Amino acid sequence: MMKTVSEQEVPQIPKRLTDPRPVLAIGTLLWAIATAVVWASGDLWMAARPTCLMGMALGGIGYLMFAVQRRSARLGKKGAQQGLIDVDKGL
Repeated sequence: MMKTVSEQEVPQIPKRLTDPRPVLAIGTLLWAIATAVVWASGDLWMAARPTCLMGMALGGIGYLMFAVQRRSARLGKKGAQQGLIDVDKGL
């Protein structure tokens, strides 16, 4: 007997693909490298400095938001994002 579309099980996404930490770390690191290169080039890329600095700031804000949500999930707060506690088991 065939299952209908609504009865079929949806495969779960692997945890390694849902962990935001590597993306945040690599992205922020790349912005830091770009900032160092722009700063070392002198006046040639001076207009790109604010973009690079904001890229690093955005990575920091992204990690801060993740850390706050993870802390809320650990404390069992009702409004916390679901699934963040499983991310911590890999630490």
